[in-house]
Amino acid sequence: MSEKNVTSAVAYYQAMNDKNLVVIEKFLHPDVRFLGPLADITGKNAYLESLKRFFLLSFKKLTIRAQFGHGDQAMLAFDLDCPDPIGILRTAVLMTFRDGLIARIEAFFDPRSVVKEKNE
Repeated sequence: MSEKNVTSAVAYYQAMNDKNLVVIEKFLHPDVRFLGPLADITGKNAYLESLKRFFLLSFKKLTIRAQFGHGDQAMLAFDLDCPDPIGILRTAVLMTFRDGLIARIEAFFDPRSVVKEKNE
């Protein structure tokens, strides 16, 4: 199970890099919850709407650096190459799967560079 979840997590973030909401949607559980330093979003439609805004403001490229899984979870470490003044944003996500779909995404990154950019 964990290998399949890791494969799905990688494919999901490849779709994120491509900013392809059609593919992203196929991986999401209807009750998906995203938890991060700057947001807490529940529900597939609300999360997809937030991604539309994120894609307009955010990164140029997403590069996966590491991946592993255990049981119903997968974890990825990746770099987001964001426009200046943010630059490279090192990020990790812990994803929990239910019924073969992503039910929870918990993102870990230092929000100070993102908040600083918004406040300038």
